[in-house]
Amino acid sequence: MPTAAALTFVGEATWAALSGKPVHTSVWDDVHQVPHVRIGQSADLVIVAPATADLMARAAYGLADDLLTNTLLTARCPVVFAPAMHTEMWEHPATVANVATLRERGAIVIEPAEGLLTGADTGKGRLPEPGEIFELCVEVLEQGVAAPDLAGRRVVVSAGGTREPLDPVRFLGNRSSGLQGYALARSAAARGAEVTLISANVTLPDPAGVKVVQVETTGQLRDAVVSAAATADAVVMAAAPADFRPLAVSDAKIKKADDGFAPAIEFTQNPDILAEISHDRPHPEAVVVGFAAETGDEAGTVLDHARAKLTRKGCDLLVVNDVSGGAVFGSLDNQAVILGADGATVDVPHGSKAALARVIWDEVLRRFGH
Repeated sequence: MPTAAALTFVGEATWAALSGKPVHTSVWDDVHQVPHVRIGQSADLVIVAPATADLMARAAYGLADDLLTNTLLTARCPVVFAPAMHTEMWEHPATVANVATLRERGAIVIEPAEGLLTGADTGKGRLPEPGEIFELCVEVLEQGVAAPDLAGRRVVVSAGGTREPLDPVRFLGNRSSGLQGYALARSAAARGAEVTLISANVTLPDPAGVKVVQVETTGQLRDAVVSAAATADAVVMAAAPADFRPLAVSDAKIKKADDGFAPAIEFTQNPDILAEISHDRPHPEAVVVGFAAETGDEAGTVLDHARAKLTRKGCDLLVVNDVSGGAVFGSLDNQAVILGADGATVDVPHGSKAALARVIWDEVLRRFGH
């Protein structure tokens, strides 16, 4: 349902040709079918993209001067607004108030992206990538939550694997892809949360409605997480930070020795970000979630090591992955056990990383206020 303004950008015939669907624009078309009521009543999801400042103002005030605003009034399904406008318009008090009103009524208004706007202007207000808007909408439908149950919550998610430089060419890293952390960020945004994603060396597109902070080393990850966690209701440490870093980084590429011996590299231990966040919480009710990629050995099973880690770190929840044989890393699927400091154990069967993310947020919600 394009608005009158939308039709000045893309004509009705083009909308119909590209979508393969009839284009509805007016409440006076096909009046015998009562489209201004029936479309909203039958919808499973309404997505407004791009949502202009004008459209959100009309929606906030309940105006019904075209087919789209009529549909917004009759829809009883989830409604997602994907704003796009100049930074000054997004930050104007009127827009801020209208967005707050829509969110209070249960609508999901995702945060716009930052980047190139109209002309030479750049800033916050860019429409997120269409593919990521689609993924967020799929998540809204999949999670089956009647209302955005993380609305008003600020959450921090870390993702990916850190890299510790050895010289200008080489680094010490790990196999974390960031897929689970990005699934957590996308799921939280779909449930109405204000999400900050600390991303370490991940090549995935930014999730729609999520603030992304790029880092490389464990030290940078620690600083970004601590800063973002200061106002957070929940922190989920899904990233895989390197436990060690070289004591000294070579200014030049380390060369092969003629005698065939490899150079000795001395390491020092990196800060324990999860333990620090768990013990120095921004406020007592903040929920902290850690991840444990474990393998069993002579000293104990995967869960033996995980329970010891849960106690040692001091977090509220620990998501345990058995990574024997390289499982989980880079895969679209996951299987986990969630251990709680309160003694709870939740087995999450093999499924998508998005499905695991939903269970994790369910467990976080249960612990708010406890």
